[in-house]
Amino acid sequence: MEKEIIKIENIRRDFTVGSETVHALRGVSFSIRAGEFVTIMGTSGSGKSTMLNILGCLDTPTSGEYYLDGISVRTMGKNDRATLRNRKIGFVFQSYNLLPKTTALENVELPLLYNRGFSARQRKEKAEQALVAVGLAERMSHRSNQMSGGQQQRVAIARALVNDPVILLADEATGNLDTRTSFEILTLFQRLHAEGRTIIFVTHNPELAEFSSRNITLRDGRVVADTLNGNIRSAREVLESLPKEND
Repeated sequence: MEKEIIKIENIRRDFTVGSETVHALRGVSFSIRAGEFVTIMGTSGSGKSTMLNILGCLDTPTSGEYYLDGISVRTMGKNDRATLRNRKIGFVFQSYNLLPKTTALENVELPLLYNRGFSARQRKEKAEQALVAVGLAERMSHRSNQMSGGQQQRVAIARALVNDPVILLADEATGNLDTRTSFEILTLFQRLHAEGRTIIFVTHNPELAEFSSRNITLRDGRVVADTLNGNIRSAREVLESLPKEND
């Protein structure tokens, strides 16, 4: 069996809104092993955004335990959580979150600036390797505003990969892209998964569950389904079946 990367035990998250308490997560438990490609699905209000924030060490649960790569997260201070987040998690967001006036290479180097273990030369080398891995070898010196949405998302994925995280955490990572570009990005995620990466893809789009190895569905703050996908569709095959842009 592969190593357990994430373990969630009876996670609850409550928010106070005015005089009311909102129960965003109501006792969620699951574990994720190395090398899984998991979609976490749910409609608005299901608790998936709250779950994303907890998995990404951006928020802490009201109660319950979260272990990331064997480390208990809930009792950590903000600084320790930030360090853990930077070293263990690669984020890919719907809106790319790139710095607009900097090059692809500079954007990808950014997470390494917080890691004193790398020299300037090592940062540049690792950033170059990450951009080559996502197919942007020819775009390293391009600025964000000189690239398409799909290229910007590839830069974001390279930035997420550059620290060799234990998981890639994607938040609606194809949400702002057209159909063809979405499947180009999904093809890249499937390739990274085939290379052994652990991927958690948070989405409201049920179609994406067909391309992952496992699907966890949330509703009203609870897990209502947790299923393995025995027939994973190929994003590349779908991409190749789509009409070309000039058709």
